[in-house]
Amino acid sequence: MIASPGSAVPDRNNATQQALEPYISAQIMELHHTKHHAAYVANLNKALQSHLAAVTSSDIAAQIALQAAIKFNGGGHINHSLFWQNLTPPKSAEAKPDVAPSLTAEITKAWGSLDEFKKAFSAALLGIQGSGWGWLVKDAGAGLRIVTTKDQDPVVGGEVPVFGVDMWEHAYYLQVCDPSAPLSQPNVRDVAAADPRLSCSTSMERRRMWRTFGTSSTGRRRKSVFSAPVRMSSRL
Repeated sequence: MIASPGSAVPDRNNATQQALEPYISAQIMELHHTKHHAAYVANLNKALQSHLAAVTSSDIAAQIALQAAIKFNGGGHINHSLFWQNLTPPKSAEAKPDVAPSLTAEITKAWGSLDEFKKAFSAALLGIQGSGWGWLVKDAGAGLRIVTTKDQDPVVGGEVPVFGVDMWEHAYYLQVCDPSAPLSQPNVRDVAAADPRLSCSTSMERRRMWRTFGTSSTGRRRKSVFSAPVRMSSRL
């Protein structure tokens, strides 16, 4: 099957954007969504349109030349679409660990406690050189793991992303003027949206999950990577 243009930036709830204050400012959310994510989508569709033309004309060299743009912008679209799903106001029920019993149990099994997981997750993500993403993933053979990806590379292979954190400066640059200021605390992660991802155990299920995302419709460092409430209940 040949991928064709048609991706769109998924809608964001303006009320939710406001409710993420003070951990993530509404201005950052607006720019992140309407400018940065929108640029990935526009450039992905442009690259896919060119790739379709190259396939039609049997121009193999052009198809190869377009792979980097498709990987970068396609990854940016996939990663951000998942990122929006994993944000929730800090006082919402979806941010509480008890709404994601499967995810909480698996994290506790792997790291001993939620607090120990947060320490390990923050350490891994703050070790990223340059730009990238940090992920909690489900590995079919090894359970939960923390991994990082470079630039906009998405999680691929046999791993299923449970939730991810954008470590690009565009996710926080308006808010973090002091390089040592802590942006990330476990306040806005929607763990309710993450828990069901634990059941996505195959690459086919992951592809199904990706298809629900937005189809038609560096330098400064942070001391903690948990600044937006994680939705605790999605795909374990």
